[in-house]
Amino acid sequence: MKILVVGGGGREHALVWKLKQSPQVKPLYCAPGNGGIARDATCIDIAADDIPGLIEFARTEKIDLTVVGPEAPLCAGIVDAFRDAGLRIFGPTARAARVEGSKIFAKELMTHYNVPTAPYRVFDNPDEAAEYIAKVGAPIVIKADGLAAGKGVMVCSTDEDALAAIDRTMRQRAFGDAGHRVLIEKKLVGEEASLLAFVSGESFVLMDSSQDHKPVFDGDKGPNTGGMGAYSPAPIVDRLAWDRIRTEVFERVVAGMAADGLDFRGVLYAGLMMTDDGPQVLEFNVRFGDPENQALMPRLESDLVDVLQSVIDGTLEGTELCWSSSAAVCVAMASGGYPGSYEKGKPITGLEEAAADPDVVIFHAGTRLDGDRLVTAGGRVLGVTARGRTLESAIETAYNAVEMISFDGAYYRTDIGAKALR
Repeated sequence: MKILVVGGGGREHALVWKLKQSPQVKPLYCAPGNGGIARDATCIDIAADDIPGLIEFARTEKIDLTVVGPEAPLCAGIVDAFRDAGLRIFGPTARAARVEGSKIFAKELMTHYNVPTAPYRVFDNPDEAAEYIAKVGAPIVIKADGLAAGKGVMVCSTDEDALAAIDRTMRQRAFGDAGHRVLIEKKLVGEEASLLAFVSGESFVLMDSSQDHKPVFDGDKGPNTGGMGAYSPAPIVDRLAWDRIRTEVFERVVAGMAADGLDFRGVLYAGLMMTDDGPQVLEFNVRFGDPENQALMPRLESDLVDVLQSVIDGTLEGTELCWSSSAAVCVAMASGGYPGSYEKGKPITGLEEAAADPDVVIFHAGTRLDGDRLVTAGGRVLGVTARGRTLESAIETAYNAVEMISFDGAYYRTDIGAKALR
């Protein structure tokens, strides 16, 4: 099979790495890819949001299956366009992708189908939003309605923080049109977890659990990022929690989407808060997590191609995924200044030494080739993933590998996985 992966980050590198292991796959392409992906697939200089260009390439090269990584092209209708062109593609339609593309749409869907989530209000006027904040008071959570690269969620501990978030989002338009409307919701208390599922119409199969680390600094301090690391499995999702998430979240929302005529054939990601009252949904995404995917793919023992095909063909029901009993930890190495401004083009050293350990896999997120050397090209640069018999051993192996890698301004959290050990 000829397979094309769309995207150029760490999530896509993990997909390429896993797909490459299937005996069904040859050749393997990635558009646009990055400096690390280029070692596992042929990188094509086509942007992930250049849908006509991707269709032309898929037609010319007779691509058998296209797998979409990022949310933006999904929300822009890449699946609809590929299908109209008679091309096979993995992912939800644009209508179904609104579950991620609009947080307000997702909230309304959850409310209608009784999916547990925090109480909320919607505002399109910043003055009215400010009046509501004065009335209810912090702590509250403010979310830009549209796509904001994982940075449009602001947890506000004080009224001043909340008013500043409204000003930044709705008046200054820090997130562009994504902040035209905002959602203000009650802050939930608990520990976060991620649970993803392959969804095909009315059928779904859950993946193993994981936990992301969104804030940039240790101890979950500082602004949200795209994710500073992840581990799998997450012990906070015990069997009781797993069963509740399956029945109260996925069964309800998958059946609801099908009833509403949303053609969902892809990955549904539930970001969850594990509260004293049970699991509550923070958000839905419509693709593999980033960096959760970098911790999940090294533990998945099933042939990913077979699973993707069953989702598209509507034969997912009855599928069982095989997972390694080992744990996996991914530590994101970021450019200094991220998630704010940062410099690019910094040479990266120590990659070969770190990857010499057979339990270490290094997924590239923001790198490019400059001649024969790798340099930084993004905020999150690398996802250093390690496997271990226990989570504790995986953490130790991951950080040993991180310490071998260097580039000017490199930053990483030192507490990825610490919650699980506690």
